[in-house]
Amino acid sequence: MSREPQVTIALAGNPNAGKTSVFNALTGSRQHVGNYPGVTVDKKEGEAILEGLRVRVVDLPGTYSLTAYSLEELVARNYLIGQRPDVVVDVVDAANLERNLYLTVQLMELGVPLVVCLNMIDVAQARGMQIDARRLEELLGVPVVPTVGRRGQGVDELLRRAVAVAQAAPRWRPLVISYGSDVDQGIAELTAILEGGVPRQGLISARWLALKLLEGDSEVMGQIREDSELGRRVLPVVRRIGEHIRRTLDDDPESVIADYRYGFISSLSRQVVTHQREVRLDFSDRVDRVLTHRLFGPLFLLAVLYGAYQFVFWGAEEPVAWLEAGFAWLGGRVSEWLPPGPLRSLLVSGVIDGVGGVLGFVPLIMFMFFVIAVMEDSGYMARVAYLMDRVLRVFGLHGNSVIALIVGGGISGGCAVPGVMATRTLKDPKARLATILVVPFMNCGAKLPVYSVLIAAFFASRQAMVLFLLTLLSWALALMAARLLRSTLLGGEQAPFVMELPPYRAPTFKGLAIHTWERTWQYAKKAGTLILGVSIVMWALMTYPGLDPQARAAWQARIAAATSPAQRQELEGRMAQEELAHTWAGRMGRALSRLTAPLGFDWRTNVALVGGFAAKEVIVSTLGTAYSLGAKAEEETSLARRLAATPSWGPLKAAALMIFVMVYAPCVATVVTIRRETGSWRWPLFSLAYNTTLAYLLALVVYQGGRALGLG
Repeated sequence: MSREPQVTIALAGNPNAGKTSVFNALTGSRQHVGNYPGVTVDKKEGEAILEGLRVRVVDLPGTYSLTAYSLEELVARNYLIGQRPDVVVDVVDAANLERNLYLTVQLMELGVPLVVCLNMIDVAQARGMQIDARRLEELLGVPVVPTVGRRGQGVDELLRRAVAVAQAAPRWRPLVISYGSDVDQGIAELTAILEGGVPRQGLISARWLALKLLEGDSEVMGQIREDSELGRRVLPVVRRIGEHIRRTLDDDPESVIADYRYGFISSLSRQVVTHQREVRLDFSDRVDRVLTHRLFGPLFLLAVLYGAYQFVFWGAEEPVAWLEAGFAWLGGRVSEWLPPGPLRSLLVSGVIDGVGGVLGFVPLIMFMFFVIAVMEDSGYMARVAYLMDRVLRVFGLHGNSVIALIVGGGISGGCAVPGVMATRTLKDPKARLATILVVPFMNCGAKLPVYSVLIAAFFASRQAMVLFLLTLLSWALALMAARLLRSTLLGGEQAPFVMELPPYRAPTFKGLAIHTWERTWQYAKKAGTLILGVSIVMWALMTYPGLDPQARAAWQARIAAATSPAQRQELEGRMAQEELAHTWAGRMGRALSRLTAPLGFDWRTNVALVGGFAAKEVIVSTLGTAYSLGAKAEEETSLARRLAATPSWGPLKAAALMIFVMVYAPCVATVVTIRRETGSWRWPLFSLAYNTTLAYLLALVVYQGGRALGLG
């Protein structure tokens, strides 16, 4: 019987400090991703082994501080206070020591048992910096371990020292820093009042609570207000002290506290950091002179994207073909093993053709996730955001909107749900709302199978080029939609943009493998759960009630009277279509046909699009089911070939459908996330109506315009 881990380590650190590399080096494949209770922030946990001891490792969200400015910072702080891990490992970017030590100081003020992981020490040395880790350890009073997380150097020593601290079971001892006489007097006055109220708040110490109140921490303020008696005594004092500090120091308490913290950090840095030489332009700066250049930067970005799509289709072509053939073979064998009837139809058309049509694209999704992981781990993704800021500001979006759009599928393969959540970093509420509303325009991973089927069927000789153009089109449409929103409903001034550009790093194979596997597994798991369920529902809708017994008997009599195999096959196909037309799905699709006929969509396409509201991958599974129902058992062929062989389909209809899928109503999960992020049903309902209307108009222009030009 397995035992529970005996030690819990929490990893904290700034974004881009290499925390994920350290987590991967500690846990390897023994990790999983979930969500913190009640919020949508990722919760990553893993397990490390040290001399037979099982160690639980929790990767906290990346934060710059422990003040509740963002949900990530609040989640990290609440975990430390509420869960009380045995030890906290603060992953510090050694090459940016002073900025990273700001979080270290806050962790020490909280009083947590701490180990400092001096990560990316190789980058610091390459910049001519020598950091005396032993001296830093003496000054801080906590263990300091130099590491190179992406190569696993020093990680074993880090684990040993962290476990040693945890097993010593130290008390939480808050660091006390002087913030000048005015602030110190204010802290002392508040501490005296709060001494009796702290246990009711579930926080660590009265002094820490007083410090957070002076910093204007909204979460702590809210907790104090919950106790009306304590709030009546404390909040007027907080306001009075704040006014006194502003009047005497001509600054707000939060800024004064930050200045003193940085003064403390600067004193540490001067004692532990020496510069061997003046490094005027390090490697990252030299590369950025080209890759972030106004002319060469965008050209290089376009070349990277086009090359990425070439690589994806080149690498995934054979595996996708093998999986398609495998699912077709499986469908054929099941058809042979089972007699005709509802069970065979459910397994072949509902499960194998439905879910198999989505799982068949796992290799393509995997290669796309691999490309994205390379761009993220190398540091180039941050440069993409920097480059795109210049463009986005023209359309009324904020530079930080780039991250949300990229996560949402700006580079095909993302997901709109985390894309919408990523807008939390935007402080400008109108720019944030505009970004939320255009994230669903991006080519998320769920749309890729739809594009892949249609591209393989009608644009096989230009697959990478078509997907590349679809990516550019999604950006263009999103930006134009954002400009329209910012010019009408969401007008206002734009906030400035500041973004950190991390140094370039060579990605490690282990890190790339873990990132690719995590995302691919999430996609496959979705196909095996949500899409399986929706596929079965759609199969039932496309199976029942069907023709009435009298009509079915009439068709069977005509088939029996056929004089040739060709005539019999034609009649069987027509009967299958009549069966489909008289199902619940068929009736729904036909009811929509008058509306969608100008777009070139038939009733089966309508049914697939309705199913796509649950998840866009369902479009492929539904088409797979619709075009396999009634097919002969020996017809083992892919959906792309079936569509290509269908007379009513062609490149023009495929193009109109791809554009419609790109823009129309976001999936249920995205709608729910928009509701959660905006706090109202007004905006998700607006997104449904706005996106679908725009999708209809664009598909109408493409299809009818193409017909007018004689293209279809």
